[in-house]
Amino acid sequence: MIRAALTSLLLVTPCTLGAAVTPSMPSPNWPSPAGRNEAQLRATSLRLHNEARAEFGVAPLRWNDWLESEALGYAQQMARTGVFAHDRTPGRRAKMGENLWSGTKGAYSYDVMVGVMIDESAHFIPGEFPNNSRTGVWQQVSHYTQIVWPTTTEVGCAMVSSRSTDYYVCRYAPTGNIDGVALVPRNADIQLAQGSN
Repeated sequence: MIRAALTSLLLVTPCTLGAAVTPSMPSPNWPSPAGRNEAQLRATSLRLHNEARAEFGVAPLRWNDWLESEALGYAQQMARTGVFAHDRTPGRRAKMGENLWSGTKGAYSYDVMVGVMIDESAHFIPGEFPNNSRTGVWQQVSHYTQIVWPTTTEVGCAMVSSRSTDYYVCRYAPTGNIDGVALVPRNADIQLAQGSN
């Protein structure tokens, strides 16, 4: 009952607003709080991002302390205000992409936080962004597409907790999820129409 209630509270908002995604389980050490520290956040976030990118066939990301600082500032703002939404600061989108996750404080490991974003790959289809979802709803793959975006080279993530909620933010540079850019995994057996990027 408690596990179902906590799972239902989990919110995941795609890179540009959209449908919620709920993971199938909280932290493996549930009901104890998930183990957390800054080094673990960095290592887990970078490892999972780069595993997904390797599978997709694009170069790994490097950790960027400035992006981490930007992610931290925005996670602090969400924890302070309780408003879970993408950063609408003018010009932010041109400088850096963003993935957000929110869930019950202490219940989920970093693996779950990043994992639900990567799990969107189940709905991914090759093609020009934003036409990359089997369901026809591009928001259902937009975390994943930012993670594997071919021209993105750096990432920085941070997490801040309010009294009840964890807010996990990743920032990416250069930004991804740009309309009209082709996303095709390295081993995909597909050809896009002439003129695609």
